[in-house]
Amino acid sequence: MFSVLDFLEEFNSEIDHWIKNLEIYHSENLTTIPSEGQWSVGQLYQHLIEDTDFYLEQIKICFKSVQHAEEQETDDARRMFYNNSFPDIRIEGGASHASMPQPAGKAELKEQLVRIRGEMNQLANQFSDASVSGKTRHPGLGYFSAQQWLQFAAMHFRHHLRQKKRIDDFLFGTNS
Repeated sequence: MFSVLDFLEEFNSEIDHWIKNLEIYHSENLTTIPSEGQWSVGQLYQHLIEDTDFYLEQIKICFKSVQHAEEQETDDARRMFYNNSFPDIRIEGGASHASMPQPAGKAELKEQLVRIRGEMNQLANQFSDASVSGKTRHPGLGYFSAQQWLQFAAMHFRHHLRQKKRIDDFLFGTNS
């Protein structure tokens, strides 16, 4: 069984990987779109930042409320948590994903990722203090507890590594 500290360590490892990988991009390839309907790598980073900010807010709500404590995640979510991974499929985002803005630059992306890592680590200290916590609703996967939101955040970063590789292959002409 995994603990909050395991999920936090995993989250930190994932986000550090994304921060380190920012270094390979120049401003022009950060915003280059491989083809119509796809994101640039900068937009992918923006997506990860925006979604993780949402997860952080959900964790805060879970700590402050006992609402929905009896609600459950969907069977799909239960499998994901059990496997500690998203399914190995391409998932199409909603309409808001089509209008993902380009980033202002690498420095801003790095600053936002460092901020998110700090916020998550600060929140992790509260997990032991939260004797009772509620759950909040994921838009498609049912209700998650604070710990599940943390686990989901790490899984989400890892899930997008395949997408990042496809973009990198386009940008750098590799296909390994």
